[in-house]
Amino acid sequence: MIKNLVKHGNSWAVVIDRPILDLLKIVPESQVELTTDGKSIRIAPVSSDDSKSKVRAARSKVNSKHSKAFKKLAE
Repeated sequence: MIKNLVKHGNSWAVVIDRPILDLLKIVPESQVELTTDGKSIRIAPVSSDDSKSKVRAARSKVNSKHSKAFKKLAE
């Protein structure tokens, strides 16, 4: 896909089409990370805190369920 830059105030912008935003689950409030290798730009959604909170919850559940076993293994 080839896109043109558009003037946005004192800056330039790239308009991302809705199907791409939907595919990446990006909404207007989403944060994106821009990286470059000096020749190209990569735009990626920032991983949400929601997935981190799910991992923390799962870890807490496993730790509470198997705390005795973990203590024995630590000895």
